[in-house]
Amino acid sequence: MAGTPRISSTSSTGDRILAAALRSFGSTGIDGTSLDALARDLGVTKQAILYWYPSKEALLDAVIDFSAVELQRRFARAIETRPGETSTGFERVEAVVHAAFRLAARHPAMLGLMREVNRIGPPTSTRLTESVTPLLTAAAAWLGAEMDAGRLRRHDPKLLVLMAYSSVTGLATEVEVLRALGEEPTLASLVRRRDQLVDLLRDALVP
Repeated sequence: MAGTPRISSTSSTGDRILAAALRSFGSTGIDGTSLDALARDLGVTKQAILYWYPSKEALLDAVIDFSAVELQRRFARAIETRPGETSTGFERVEAVVHAAFRLAARHPAMLGLMREVNRIGPPTSTRLTESVTPLLTAAAAWLGAEMDAGRLRRHDPKLLVLMAYSSVTGLATEVEVLRALGEEPTLASLVRRRDQLVDLLRDALVP
């Protein structure tokens, strides 16, 4: 399952289908993914897929739900304060940016899925929005608390979260735009874009 977060230590057929669908939706696109192609790639029948997920729409919903949980888990871990740690303010912002770009490098299909879902719009994008809203709300509340404490410069926390979210997904997934600007999507260029975004946020946020 290279390029896809581990789903379980004992992957069932349903898990394998979910992982393959995530890779295909995030790289080939939602419209470009068919159950017949997924079945061929997995070495199963289309009816086997329909046993676990009764339609392509149901499979997409399951992929979105899984991705939302995985994103919340990864970013919550990035900003949590562990025993013995004292880092606050911008160090946590930087940790979240690093987590996002690490996800882009190791599991690009997940960010590609988010881009695809937002592209096709409601009702599919509504499901994703509702799933990640708790994460975005928590991030905005945390930023607001850090600003109140004077550790970050005052800005609109919600707008800042939306801008950072858009920046990360765009910088990590808009390959053709990057190529038009003369930059190939390599690991080195991804690291460079990450560091530039960190510098930009530091200039905006550090008092």
